[in-house]
Amino acid sequence: MELKIILQITGVALGLLYLYFEYKANICLWIVGMIMPVVHGFLYFKQGLYADMGMNVYYILAGIYGWIVWNSHKPESKKTYNIGRTPLRIWLHLVCIFVAVDILITYILIGYTDSNVPYADAFTTSLSIIAMWMLSRKYVEQWLVWLVVDVITCCLYIYKDIPVTASLYALYSCLAVAGYLRWLKIMNGKQTMQTGQ
Repeated sequence: MELKIILQITGVALGLLYLYFEYKANICLWIVGMIMPVVHGFLYFKQGLYADMGMNVYYILAGIYGWIVWNSHKPESKKTYNIGRTPLRIWLHLVCIFVAVDILITYILIGYTDSNVPYADAFTTSLSIIAMWMLSRKYVEQWLVWLVVDVITCCLYIYKDIPVTASLYALYSCLAVAGYLRWLKIMNGKQTMQTGQ
């Protein structure tokens, strides 16, 4: 079996496991989130998706950070998950960071690599950085940011001829909607419980 297919199948399996844990707001997502980037990083390097490859280094570091943050903010009961909305002041910071990172990555891809998709690669990578940080803080809107990333990434991977991984991102898109709705229910349930005490 061709290495590209093996990497895609392994990545899909790890991605599904990661999504399951994320959907459940389970801390194990960070363990899978430290393993999966190694597989995807190698695949993206072979396909010339250099920003996506570099993004996987960030994912490993974000996995360590997320694990630490989630461990240090454990809920008081199993019914409380500490999920909340992203404050407006945080959104303003995130937009500024996104624009700066997107410009920087685009500049690097155009000037220093042979990437033939620098704008899309930079956009999804920059937005993924934002989404991963939002996930570490358990902001419910992270699912919506991931939805944008997943739809664009799916199209990009079809274009780059890695269809198995593209299908994973198509599934991610559907699950981002389901995850958002589930986290909203968890968050609203938590708020009801707190206001009722």
